[in-house]
Amino acid sequence: MKAAIFLLSWIGVVSQVLCEYGMVHVTSDKREGSAKDYCILFNSEWAHLPHDLTKAALLHLQDQTTSVLCSPADVPDGGFTNSIPMVMRGNCTFYEKVRLAQINGARGLLIVSRERLTFGRSVKVALYAPNEPVVDYNMVIIFIMAVGTVATGGYWAGSRDVKKSYMKHKRDDGADKKHDDETVDVTPIMICVFVIMCCSMLVLLFNFYDRLVYIIIGIFCLAASIGLYSCLSPFVGIIPFRKCRVPENNLPYFHNRPPIWKLLLAGFCIAVSVVWGVYRNEDQWAWILQDILGIAFCLYMLKAIRLPTFKSCTLLLSVLFVYDVFFVFITPYFTKSGESIMVEVAAGPSDSYTQEKLPMVLKVPRLNSSPLALCDRPFSLLGFGDILVPGLLVAYCHRFDILIQSSRIYFLACTVAYGIGLLVTFVALALMQKGQPALLYLVPCTLLTSLAVALWRKELPLFWTGSGFVVNTSLI
Repeated sequence: MKAAIFLLSWIGVVSQVLCEYGMVHVTSDKREGSAKDYCILFNSEWAHLPHDLTKAALLHLQDQTTSVLCSPADVPDGGFTNSIPMVMRGNCTFYEKVRLAQINGARGLLIVSRERLTFGRSVKVALYAPNEPVVDYNMVIIFIMAVGTVATGGYWAGSRDVKKSYMKHKRDDGADKKHDDETVDVTPIMICVFVIMCCSMLVLLFNFYDRLVYIIIGIFCLAASIGLYSCLSPFVGIIPFRKCRVPENNLPYFHNRPPIWKLLLAGFCIAVSVVWGVYRNEDQWAWILQDILGIAFCLYMLKAIRLPTFKSCTLLLSVLFVYDVFFVFITPYFTKSGESIMVEVAAGPSDSYTQEKLPMVLKVPRLNSSPLALCDRPFSLLGFGDILVPGLLVAYCHRFDILIQSSRIYFLACTVAYGIGLLVTFVALALMQKGQPALLYLVPCTLLTSLAVALWRKELPLFWTGSGFVVNTSLI
């Protein structure tokens, strides 16, 4: 829930409100178990709030949201003795509201800044501002999902790619060619074009977020449904009657009599994406569906995109390393608001009227109760790029392992390095308490580890060029 209430107290009046996040605990005398926390913005120079709810005074709430408390006529008979009135924001200044509330006996003042809130009559509130936890346990869930996706995607992509190359040289039939077209080899020119497109899209989203966000959501729904289909289709082998086909017909596409399971699976994947698209803002459960679709999308991309050499891996990861650092740490010096373009776009601009969020992230709700989680950042995020970019290197390492029959040493070392880099990212996030470019930590960990293994095994020339992936497929 976004911040909806301002808290004012009588310690002093300043010309500018310097807001911090806090919480108001609302409880009803008549309804047990109905207590709920709401977000408040307060000024620590005006109101000193305890960090512990048990130490906060429980005061009666006077619901005056039918008025704005801008004139004496808005004060009810009897005033606000030993209670906290809650009023709407209105057009008058905070000073006028504070003065009227104070001279009529109020212990504080809650100003609702957006939608009208109604709590009833027998309601008490406690105001407090707990300290932010250093680490939220939802990071464990994100860590497992990210490392699991990188390891699974890298292993699957590497095994499938080498097997496909082997089969291509054993028999050159049409089916193999068709599957071979699904993989795209990344060239240096493609890397340059890709980075330019990423920079352009990020700047456009920063300036025209509300106009472009729905396009990104639509693209994600389409790509995620394709990714989900790609991930589920290998498991169709265990389904009975999988050889059943569409009856003979003259309809486009269907005249080839595709297997019925493909149509059912495609319909299911599309339905899952549509359900997420419709209910994407249901914070209680839609994040689970988004993470499932996101993981499927990442696995599909790791399978479909191939870096043919360690040289290509180094170029891609180094360029995106600079890209990530620049848009997180450098862009605040160029934006009018002083905000990082990357962080602002990933979390959604605070002034967005659509309040939509980009779906290109894994997201897990915060498990610890805190003002920041309640008011501004209810989820922890990890971008798909922080999975895909190192994941492509992990897939390359696995292909190289299979080529030289090295017992998966490159694959395991790079996967472990990714996990360590992610842990370092979380530590940096906890210490600095602001958005971090994950590739700043992930790229050095994975690249240097892979390089160190190649040097240790004296295989750097072969590892650098990737030579042998086609010629020596007999080693597989």
